[in-house]
Formats: sequence, structure tokens, C-alpha cells
Amino acid sequence: MRKKIFLLIFLFFSLNLFANGVVKITFPKIFLSYVPDKVKVDFKNRIDPDVDKIILRFSKEGETENVFKNFTLSRDGKSAVFSVVLNSSGNYSVSLNLNNHPFKSHVNVIPGFLSLIPSIFAILLAFVTKQVILSLFLGVICGSFFIYNFSLIHGFYRAVDTLMIGALNSPDHLMIIIFSMMLGGMIGIVSKSGGTQGIVDKITKYAKSSRGAQFVAWLMGILIFFDDYSNTLIVGNTLRPYTDKMKVSREKLSYIVDSTAAPVTSVAIVTTWVGTEVGLINDLHIKNLDGFQAFVRSVPYGFYAFFAIILVLLLVLLNRDFGPMYKAEMRARKEGKVIRDGGIALTDNSISELIPPENKPRRWINAFIPIAVTVISILVGLYIDGCANVPNPSQAPLRDIFGNANSLKVLMWASFNGVIVAAFLAIVQRILSLRDVVDAWFVGVRSMIIAVIILVLAWSLTNVCLQLKTASYVAFISKDYLSAMFIPALTFVIAAFIGFSTGTSWGTMGILVPIVVPIAYSLPIKQGLDPIHSDQILYSTIGAILSGSVFGDHCSPISDTTIMSSMASGSDHIDHVQTQLPYSLFAAIIALFIGYIPIGHNFSPILSLLVGILFLYFGIRIFGKPVPNYLGD
Repeated sequence: MRKKIFLLIFLFFSLNLFANGVVKITFPKIFLSYVPDKVKVDFKNRIDPDVDKIILRFSKEGETENVFKNFTLSRDGKSAVFSVVLNSSGNYSVSLNLNNHPFKSHVNVIPGFLSLIPSIFAILLAFVTKQVILSLFLGVICGSFFIYNFSLIHGFYRAVDTLMIGALNSPDHLMIIIFSMMLGGMIGIVSKSGGTQGIVDKITKYAKSSRGAQFVAWLMGILIFFDDYSNTLIVGNTLRPYTDKMKVSREKLSYIVDSTAAPVTSVAIVTTWVGTEVGLINDLHIKNLDGFQAFVRSVPYGFYAFFAIILVLLLVLLNRDFGPMYKAEMRARKEGKVIRDGGIALTDNSISELIPPENKPRRWINAFIPIAVTVISILVGLYIDGCANVPNPSQAPLRDIFGNANSLKVLMWASFNGVIVAAFLAIVQRILSLRDVVDAWFVGVRSMIIAVIILVLAWSLTNVCLQLKTASYVAFISKDYLSAMFIPALTFVIAAFIGFSTGTSWGTMGILVPIVVPIAYSLPIKQGLDPIHSDQILYSTIGAILSGSVFGDHCSPISDTTIMSSMASGSDHIDHVQTQLPYSLFAAIIALFIGYIPIGHNFSPILSLLVGILFLYFGIRIFGKPVPNYLGD
């Protein structure tokens, strides 16, 4: 009797082990109702579709079974992908029948609109309370509540030990944190050694007014075009003492920094963005569509990026502002308050500990050399790392080399080089002792802690959006509204909304390029448009994806680049977002109505740019108010 029981137990476990070894099912932890998703089945052995029958069932108590029989088999016959659409929310039992071997599991389906709630909740709460850390944290918890089966306790702890730790578990995120903190440490050493004060004194000789200070900030933002992160942190940290002296509000500085970072990088030909943009297009494998050529031909259609950059210049040259920015600038000019009373600068106030020692020289070269070394290190590093990732670097064009470099790794190298050079200069000239250098470095690093916390929370919320498929839901509900001549305009709006909701321009591009570009390629042809018009719709749609994602990311308080702009400029983060928003919307509205809508109807992109600039100019003249041009003491 015991032998029979033992044999039955052995056979039971053997069958289960055999079954588990035959197949592996991979499906999303969460499905969104009505939104198509995919379930992948991996087999141990090759499957013959003519012989083997595979049926995937999703069962819910009290409802008719959802049966899926059609699948796409891989070339090697060892995996199959089912396209699944479930129309009601709730818990489903999942079963797969393969040659009479059943496999069972469970999935959760939630209403699609819930995927929008966490990011919208965090954004609205941030605007209302002006407490960005609390708002982001509650947004992450809200998303975790949906992800983990609507359990408040389980969701809270998973938000902490899974989503937030997951944000720190990314090498890219850790490199951004290290780069930011090391750059803060470099600025700390430079400030303590008198280099920052020296460069301010030097610039003051040539630009002795608040308008001149803003123009210098705009010009530096244009010149550092190759990477948005380095652009933001270098320009903001370097010019903040100077713009403070010229009574330029921190809100205005952070706006200039933010508007000459991603917008410039997104339309420049040799940048750290190019590899991603080109790779996304090439992955579509569309006949006769080369990724780099498509990107280059889409550049003239980056209307928002161009208008955002030109808007800053016109505001500076005309010396006018409107909306909340006007109030911030008038406060700075009349009261000398570069940040409002009660505002919380996104840097540590301990930066005041970095006052240079008395009777020591304030040499501008002690700031210029570390910054120059950092910038040169970035360029050289991009070339070296890019060469290592290109098959034939001697024959590869510079754009391919830069595009294949790991920009974040390079930025980290550059920040360490900057710290070493800044420390070396301070010690060799006997301006600071070794202990003073270490203390100054630590104060600079410490000044970035608040910003790092916000970055981690923003990344955690982005992780929530990815798991809840926020971007996929927006793309799904919008796809039926696309028509050939309105594809560029609708794409711009959709990209802006996704970028704003998720706080990531790269993520937005990654979602929309595979969905929209094939439509923009085929639909004009199907509707009988001539080849020139069809090409314009295709390339303007690519430009609309890039431009719209930058606009949405630009406006979003949960965007890492927006946060870093506040951090580098020492601005209250919500004040930065609120003062920047009217300007961003102004540029976006012109981009939409003067750019993308006419472009869909075969309008000239050059003419759209010229007309758009005129609208920017007259808009500032009509709505803007003159701001006193403070002249230095």
C-alpha cells in the first residue's frame, strides 16, 4: 500500500515537472481593459503549427470564456505570441492547452483610465500643495495600489521596497545621481576657491545688466548642444551667482536653462540623442527608410523646439515678460529677491558655507578650467566610447560614433575629471588646504540631496506608468482619430500628453515611433496623396513625435530634466514649472496651429517657421510687459 502511494506521488510530481519543463508563459502582471496586449509562450521543443494545437483561455466567473487560438510562431518554432484583448476588468484565470497538457495561472485586468490617475494625481497635488516630494511619493503609492490588486497595505510597502528600490537599481539612474552629485562637488570646490566669483566678475565686464546676464545664459545653452543633462547642470550652476547679482529671478534662469537643453539637443545633428532616435526608426524595418536620413529630414519640422529656443531670445532682447514670470522678474528687480518668500530652492542652503576665504585671489580661470575640462571630457569621452561600440570607427561618421556612445557613463567620467582638476588648482595655488577641498566638495554634494530624492521619486512614478501602461493606453484611445493630413498635428498633441503624464521624452518616443511612424508612412499612400506630400507627412510626423515629447516633458513637474533645471538654478521647483508653463504653451500653440496643422496640408516648413517667429514676436509685444533692465553696481 505504501509503495502504491509513493508511486502515485512520484508520478504526480513527475508529470508536473514534465509539464513545467515543456512550456513557459510570460504575460503582463496587469492588463488594461480594451487595450491589446501580448502573451508569450516559450516551448522546450520545436512546435509544428500544422500538428500541435494551442489554445489560450482567460476565464472569469459568471462570464463567457475568452478563447484565443491565433498566434504568431517564431522562426525556430520554440515560441508563440498571442495578441489578447480583454473587455472587462477583474481577476481572470489563465489556462493554456498544449497537446492536452494544461497550464494555469491568474492575471488582473483593470480599467484603462486608471493608468492615468497616478501621474495626474501627483501633478495636480504638486500644483496645489507646492510640496513636490510629498506629491510624488503619494503618486507612487497611488500607482502601487492599482498595481498590487488594490491592497492599500501591500501597495504601500511594495511602493517602498519594489518601485523605489527599482528606480535605484538602474545603472543609468545611478550614473545620473553620481554625475549630479560629483558636479555639485566640483561647483562646491570652484566656489570655495573663488573661481565662481572670479568668472562672475569677468562676465560682468562684458554684460553688466540683467538682460546681458540672460543673453549669456541663452548663448551658453545653445553652445552646449550635445547633451541635455550636461547643458542643464553646467549652465545653471555656473551662472547662478552671476544672475543673482544681476537680479534675475531663479525662475527665469531655470526657464532659460530648461528651454535651451532638451529643445537644442533634440534638433542638433551630433548629440547623445541621435542614437536612440535613429535606432527607433531603423527598428521599424520600413523599406527605403534610413533612420539617420529620416531624422535629418525631420529636423525642419521640430517646430516646438525651434520656437522654444527663439522665444527665450525674443524675451531677452525685448526685455519683456508675461504671466507669473513677469511677477517673479519684478520681484527680483524691485526687491532683490531672486526667489520668493517661502520658496524652497532645490539646493541645500549650506551652499552659503562656500564663501571664498579672505585675502585669497578670485581667479576666473579656476572656474573656467574645470568646466572646460568637463565639457571637453564629455566630447572626447563620447568619441572614445562611441568608437568602442562601432564596428569600423575609422570609417564611421562622427554622428554614428556619438550616437553609439553611452552618454551617461561619459558624463560620469567627465564629472570626476572636473572634480580632480578643480581640487588640483585650489591646492597648487594654496588657496585651499586638502581638508578645505574635501569639505567644500562635501558641501557641494550635500546641496544636491533634495534634488536626488525628487529624481528617485520621479523615476519611481515613471516605473509606475510603465507597469500601468499609461503611454500604451493614451496611444490606443487616440489611434482612431488619426487621418493622413492631420497625423502630424494629432501626433504632436498625443506625444505632448504622454510626455507630460509620464515625465519622459525618451519613453514617449519609444512608445509612439513604432505605432505612429508606420501609419504616417502607409496612410498617405493609401489615400492617394502625391509622393512629395506623403513624404512631408511622414517626416513631419517624426518631427512631431520628437517635438511633442520634448514639450510634454518640458512642462511636466515629474520630468527629470525639469527637476534638474530647478536644481541647477536653485529655483523652487513648482515655481519653475508654473512660471515656465505659459511660455511653453505659447510656443506649443504656435507650433501646432502655424506648424503641424498647415504642414499636413502641404505647407512649407520654412514658411511655417518664419510665420511662427512673427507670431512669437507680436505675441510678446502684445501680452508682454516691460521689465526694468537692472544695471550692475
